[in-house]
Amino acid sequence: MIKINFEDKEAKQFDSGISAEDVVKETYGRKSGAVAVLIEEKEYDLSHKLLKDCKIDLIKADSDEGLYILRHSCAHLLAQAVTELFPKAKPTIGPPVDDGFYYDFYMDPINDDDLKKIEKKMKEMVKQNISIIREEHDNNTLRKIFSENQFKIEIIDDKLGQKNGSSAYKQADFIDLCKGPHVSSTSKLQWFKLTSTSQAYWRADSNRESLVRIYGMCYASKNDLKEREKQLREAALRDHKKIGKEMELYMINELIGKGLPIWLPNGEILKNEIEKFANETEELYGYEKVTTPVLGKKQLFEASGHLPHYAESMYPPMKMDDGTYYLKAMNCPMHHLIYRNKKRSYRELPVRIAEYGTVYRNELSGTLSGLLRVRMLSMNDAHIYCTLEQIAQEVENNIKMVQDYYEAFGFDNYHFRLSLWDPENTDKYIDQPENWKTSQNHLRQILNDLGVKYEESIGEAAFYGPKIDIQFTTLLGREESMSTIQLDFAAKERFGLTFMDDSGTENNEVFVIHRAPLSTHERFVAFLTENWAGNFPTWLSPIQVQLITISEKHNDYAMQVEKQLKTLGIRVKADYSDHTIGKKIRMHRKMRPAYMAIVGDDEVKNNTISIRARNGNQKNDILLEKFLKEIKSESFSRSKTLELA
Repeated sequence: MIKINFEDKEAKQFDSGISAEDVVKETYGRKSGAVAVLIEEKEYDLSHKLLKDCKIDLIKADSDEGLYILRHSCAHLLAQAVTELFPKAKPTIGPPVDDGFYYDFYMDPINDDDLKKIEKKMKEMVKQNISIIREEHDNNTLRKIFSENQFKIEIIDDKLGQKNGSSAYKQADFIDLCKGPHVSSTSKLQWFKLTSTSQAYWRADSNRESLVRIYGMCYASKNDLKEREKQLREAALRDHKKIGKEMELYMINELIGKGLPIWLPNGEILKNEIEKFANETEELYGYEKVTTPVLGKKQLFEASGHLPHYAESMYPPMKMDDGTYYLKAMNCPMHHLIYRNKKRSYRELPVRIAEYGTVYRNELSGTLSGLLRVRMLSMNDAHIYCTLEQIAQEVENNIKMVQDYYEAFGFDNYHFRLSLWDPENTDKYIDQPENWKTSQNHLRQILNDLGVKYEESIGEAAFYGPKIDIQFTTLLGREESMSTIQLDFAAKERFGLTFMDDSGTENNEVFVIHRAPLSTHERFVAFLTENWAGNFPTWLSPIQVQLITISEKHNDYAMQVEKQLKTLGIRVKADYSDHTIGKKIRMHRKMRPAYMAIVGDDEVKNNTISIRARNGNQKNDILLEKFLKEIKSESFSRSKTLELA
């Protein structure tokens, strides 16, 4: 007999060799909700045989760990369905991801009809209640099992190395290399849906095989799945790509290239308003503006450390008559040279150098997505050069700046993350353990002193130092990095950054803070568009007032109104066409003006205006003088609310 301890039950005696599933059923009943178990802090399948005394905790389907297992198992179910429907398809990898899973296949491209067939097949397999069985095999056996799949062989050769053997999971005739754990049967995978397909490359290498990636989502209950589908429908209505096209914010043309957005007039207005706000804010905080070139010599990016750590994300080199040049993927090396351009006194510090510089990243074409993932980025970038004692105040100022920005733009679903290095993976980082420890503790203490709630994440630091990331939660529940405050302890050595201290001695203890509170224009506009569904606050709206006349006889008065609005600096457009009022409203609604101002007989007669706000509210017979005063106030105060509505 063996003794099993539980977190919330009294210990029990069982026969040695009993399965974890039978223990769970006897202790918690058939509706325990468990998909796996935790035995002495290690995850196991429910089929695992118990041979000695231990402690068991349930991994329930609706927990983070349980959802991970469900989604991983659903990826295997997808692979089983694909290989049955498309026998020539070769599965490669299929991991769980936030809210779902994907699997990459070496196969011919598929369409939406194929996606429906695959989902239908998966549902049939769920009903068949196919057992999912863990098997252990040595390397030779694994190579025989996957002999016709070169991708699995490559994984076996790379991952297993000298280790002789690994687990695999079998369901009917399908078998996949995997460490598990998985659910015990396909019947546990009821609440899923396939969502889309895209192109991918084997091992994210564009020189390797092109793959078909199939995405899906999976949840623990029908209600959770339905709620997610509802969320996706809402998100589709707010998709910045759809709204961007309707509002004529930006365009991407294949002749120019993927991931290279062109800002159209309305998008340029939006972008300029954001930049104007940032410039005003940064001036108050003591920043100095600069402009740097879009390319620089190889030696510059070698000195900064970006080429050794970042080469794959930079564009290929350009051979010139005076050396090798690269398009810049970041502004910081050039800002370091600006700081170093003259001798600095301790009285000057901190020096704050800001730039809306355009940088270029060599992103794979399959990863590009509207404005969220692009190859040309306009960075809201700055670098602060300061002493160790000044870091806390500068970080505090930037946290306050971020909070004020988010308040102004209407963002409230965000949190702070302290991103640390991974001492187990030093190849990604500058190998200076003591500097990492000191700088990480310094940022941690600053956050603690400020009383800012934050989480810590290992492996998310920049290669040159730890950082504070501001994580934004999208309407889809997806977590994205929006803003960043990075502490750099390496630049002072790489670029010889110094200052004359109060004793007249040249001091090299110059710390650099990299900060981008508004991310890139592209990424920020994408989030902003989706957050507001294109219905931007009046101060940001590309069209603040859309004038509409009921008939041509009202045009003269409308032209006077248009002129007065323009004189006040209000962005106004007018429709003097002979279309009906209903058609005009429908035509202009997609452009989402802050207000539609309607002019008819009463307005002309009484020197008034009637306005229709985006929220559907309409006010008639507003004195023109009052309207002009209030629209100016609403625009220039950067109010988030529709005060006139």
